[in-house]
Order: sequence, then C-alpha cells, then structure tokens
Amino acid sequence: MVEWERTKHTCLRLVLSGTDPIFVKGTWHPSRFDISITDGSSSWLCNATEEEVAERAAQWDQPVSEYLQLAEQYLGFQQPNSIYSFSDALEGSKRLSWTFEKEGTKLEWRWKCKPSHENKKITVGILNFLMEANIRLSEEVVNKTRSFEKMESEAEKCLAQGERLCSEKMEFEDATYSKFISVLNAKKAKLRALRDKEVSGKEVAEEEEESTDKGESSESGRSDNEHSEEEASKKAATTSSRGRGRKRAARS
Repeated sequence: MVEWERTKHTCLRLVLSGTDPIFVKGTWHPSRFDISITDGSSSWLCNATEEEVAERAAQWDQPVSEYLQLAEQYLGFQQPNSIYSFSDALEGSKRLSWTFEKEGTKLEWRWKCKPSHENKKITVGILNFLMEANIRLSEEVVNKTRSFEKMESEAEKCLAQGERLCSEKMEFEDATYSKFISVLNAKKAKLRALRDKEVSGKEVAEEEEESTDKGESSESGRSDNEHSEEEASKKAATTSSRGRGRKRAARS
C-alpha cells in the first residue's frame, strides 16, 4: 500500500497572530480527513467527506491524493511561509485557513469547523494523543540513543581490532622483511664465495698455463740446440771425409 493510502494522525500546535495557540489534530484517510481543534476550553470539528474533498480537489485541478497530501503537510507541521487564520463564522463556527504558493501565485484554502458539544472529550483526546506521541517520541529517542551507543561501542571495537590487525601486519611485514634480508645476505655471501672461488680457479689455471708455456718453450729451445749441434757434427764429418778423399787422390 502506498504511503498516503494509510490512515495517519497528526497534531499541530498552531501559533496564531494576536491570539493564543490552538491544537489541531488531524486524521488522514485515503480520500477524506477529520479535524478536531481545541483552545483548551472550547473545541471544534471538521469532518470532510469524500464528496467534499473530491469537489475541492476538482476546483484546484488536483487529484484527491495530492490535495490530501498538501492539506496534511500544512496542518501536520506549521509552515513558516504560510499565513494561518482561525476566524469566527456563523453560529459559533470557526473558519480555519492557510495560504500557500503555487506557480508563483499565493492561494488560500479554507475549511469551516463546527463547534463540538463534547469539549472535554475532544480536549482530553488531543492531550492523550500528545502524551502518547511524547511517550513514543521519548521511547524512540531512548532506542536511538541506545542504538547509537551500541554502534559507537561496535565502532570502537572495530577501531581497536583494526589497530590490532594493523600492528600485527606491521610485525609480520617486519619479520618477513628481516627474514628476507637474512636470506638475501646469505645468498649474496654464497655468490661472493662462488665468485671468489671462480676467480681463484682462473688465476691458478692461468699460472699453470703460463708455467706449461714456459716448459714447452724451454724444451723447444733444447731441441733446437740439439738439432743445430747434430747438423754441425754432420757438416764436420762431411768436411773431414772430403779432405781425406782429396789426400788420397793426390797420393795416387
């Protein structure tokens, strides 16, 4: 069911210019409304029928629902820009009126309220409604206060939990970082050791290679000397043989 289709109740302490305030209690139905008014000693009633409300709404080119919503708005809460009046009418009746603006034009609605023959009943009914509304409002304030306190407590718990989680996260990150640094330093040390070992191995290999090259060079030098000596011996033998041949030829 739509909001305006439910029966609702309002009570307005209406402050009027030049006179004492009055209390206006409204009962809002889907297609009509009832108003009871008291100034503390006398009371008045306005029971708007469905036909009357439909006629008034048609005069203002409004749907019934829109007309009732606007009337409830002005009689449920005193509007600061509206001029309210509760003036005398015929036979002890009163005329309740209020102004409003529509499309830049100031308009006025009036409803006639007839005197009630049950002043005490109407006044007591309005006072009881105000007391019950005040009790409900107080209970609502208490419940909302409790709810707020509960939410505040939950918020403090969440904040404390968040701080604890943040602290644990920082501790975990510090521990993880320290462990990572330790592992990284160990790997760096291992890599340095491997690199130093590799460099040392290269130096030893180079020294061995250099020593080998020197040995080969020395052996090559001895071989060349031996080869030269052998060739020199051969040449000497050849020369000696030739000399003996010449000597034999000369003798013969």
